[in-house]
Amino acid sequence: MSNHIGYPVFRTADPVLALRLARQLVAVGDVRYARVSVDVELRTVPEVLRIRDALPDAWFRKEDVEDWTRDPSDPTGLHVGVHAPGLSSDPGFLSPHLPLWASMLDQPLGSIEEEFAALVGPNIGEIYWSSLEWPDVPDREIYREANNARVSLLFNSRSLESDERADDHTVLVHVRRASRDGSDLRHACWLAEQIGQAVIGPPQE
Repeated sequence: MSNHIGYPVFRTADPVLALRLARQLVAVGDVRYARVSVDVELRTVPEVLRIRDALPDAWFRKEDVEDWTRDPSDPTGLHVGVHAPGLSSDPGFLSPHLPLWASMLDQPLGSIEEEFAALVGPNIGEIYWSSLEWPDVPDREIYREANNARVSLLFNSRSLESDERADDHTVLVHVRRASRDGSDLRHACWLAEQIGQAVIGPPQE
């Protein structure tokens, strides 16, 4: 079983430009089966309510592992997720559970990207394209890849772990992880070249 690895290939303070480059990278692959997901961390009640109203199909959850341990019964429903229409607007309920994460998973390509990029604001967030297929490039010893072909756009963060805030936005290309022969870096470099960019940092898993 293979695993994917992500290489950063572009970074900018302009979210519109970051989205444009990410979409160019997505278009290098076969997108017939592509899906897009979005995820954003919300640290204040006004931000939770703003995103709830703007994305009525979003699901809200908390990622506090210690809270799971304290109360595995999950009376709030926020361990598994609460659909936006069912999320309380009461600050007294929301405040103790911050930060909350809002996500929409496996959406049609082109259905949510621009709206989400305009909504994310100062929050840490991600647009994630999956089910792509990278093409064969035999003369570079690069071969068709579907299982691990992905693109990520990180807003206000440089880490796929979303644990480090930044003042810019980073595009990563995901390829099949190679343990010894360096083919993952070669593949990432070729993909970056297709949109006039280059690998700009170490890989992330």
